[in-house]
Amino acid sequence: MATPPVGLIMGSKSDWETMKAAAEALDALGVAYEAKIVSAHRTPQRLYDYASSAKARGVKVIIAGAGGAAHLPGMAASMTTLPVLGVPVKSRELKGLDSLLSIVQMPKGVPVGTLAIGEAGAANAGLMAASILALSDEALAARLEAHRAAQTAAIGEDPR
Repeated sequence: MATPPVGLIMGSKSDWETMKAAAEALDALGVAYEAKIVSAHRTPQRLYDYASSAKARGVKVIIAGAGGAAHLPGMAASMTTLPVLGVPVKSRELKGLDSLLSIVQMPKGVPVGTLAIGEAGAANAGLMAASILALSDEALAARLEAHRAAQTAAIGEDPR
C-alpha cells in the first residue's frame, strides 16, 4: 500500500482531540493521510525516523500539531524539505499562546507554516495541505473548489 500524501503527526494522544479536525477536513476532500504520535521530547528517534524518511516514502505535506513547548513542527521541518504546517494545540497553562509562539518563531532558513491555535487551526491545516496537493492534482482542485462553493452557499444574507 502506498504512503498517503499527508503526514498528520502530533506530540501526544491527547492532541488528537484537536488534530482530528485536520483529519476531518482531509476526509471531506478525499485526501489520504497517516496519523501518528511522534513526540519531539519523548520519542526523538521516532521523530527523526519519521521526518527524515517522509519524502522518500511519498509524503508530500506534513501537518504537525503540538502543545506547550511545541517543538515538533520545527524539529520535523529541520529534517525535511517538505512543507510543514504547524498547529498550536491549546495548553492548560497558557491556553495555547506558548504553543503558538514556539511554532511561529522559527529561525530564518527553517520555515513552518503556522496556523491558528486549536481546532480552527487544525481544520485550516487540513485545507491548506489539500490546497498544496491540488497544485498538481486537478481532481482534488475541483473538490476543493466545490467545498468552497458549498461553504459560501451555506451562508445566507438575511440574519433573521
